[in-house]
Amino acid sequence: MIWLWYTTTQPFVRAADNVATPPIPVEPSRLEADVRALSERYFPRDSTSLENLEAAASFIETTASKAGARITSQSFDVPGAKGPFRNVVASFGRADEAAERIVVGAHYDACGAHPAADDNASGVAGLLELARLLGASRTALDALPVRIDLVAYSTEEPPYFATPHMGSVHHAQSLANKGVRVRAMLALEMIGYFSDAEDSQHYPSIAVRPFYPSRGNFIALVGRDDDAAIARTVKSAMLGTRAIPTYSMTGPFVLPGVDWSDHRSYWSAGYPALMVTDTAFLRNQAYHTDGDRPETLDYARMAAVVQGVHAAVLALAR
Repeated sequence: MIWLWYTTTQPFVRAADNVATPPIPVEPSRLEADVRALSERYFPRDSTSLENLEAAASFIETTASKAGARITSQSFDVPGAKGPFRNVVASFGRADEAAERIVVGAHYDACGAHPAADDNASGVAGLLELARLLGASRTALDALPVRIDLVAYSTEEPPYFATPHMGSVHHAQSLANKGVRVRAMLALEMIGYFSDAEDSQHYPSIAVRPFYPSRGNFIALVGRDDDAAIARTVKSAMLGTRAIPTYSMTGPFVLPGVDWSDHRSYWSAGYPALMVTDTAFLRNQAYHTDGDRPETLDYARMAAVVQGVHAAVLALAR
């Protein structure tokens, strides 16, 4: 049991002492505006709602471009489905196509005709706010040895999840085909739902339940055993902001929940990757229902997550 606790939770990771405290400000109302745009204006945005999916992609593209990102679009077809679908890539730092990357991604499609505020308008809103933070320091980013790509994916949700037709599979494979090195990938998968109620947090396995809080008031980093090194770097940087409690779980691929988002696509391409998550239906009972609405999210704590991810990206880049 002690071995499982040690290898799964990275218990001795300490807060980095080179992170700005307080962290760079993030405005919760801006996150809420972006979540509402995606979950209300571009509703529904499942894989059959092509017009709304394209409108959402254009919104992401325009917002990231205004933040100072270099924008590229990756179109792809899915056999038997109307399309095309597309990923939106917002790049900062080195313009060299062969440059080593840090990838931060979030899917903008929804599962069925639901608002999908937490899943995953929250992740995309975090991605857009990260673009604003990176855009405000473009000169400093140009001096870093890596390129930072923020990627908004389509077709993450069923019926395409865990198939070769996920948008993230197309992106990860395109990098692998070009021989591009990826230092780390972070998938923002539901980052807006929090609860201070006792027993509001559940876990995919009874074996790990004793290691983590019973209240859903933290953000989680989830990956494989092979991702433990980047988990330690990311966890240390996020803890260094003092903005939100951060826990990590790395374990074997067969552990339920380890592969529940776009990061799995980068594993298949040979890249290290983590999921940054509020733990989805293990906490948010409105998952994949009409109850997943903007008013249920905690934008102040969501802003703290973005601050932590920003610090983690810079730590990985250095």
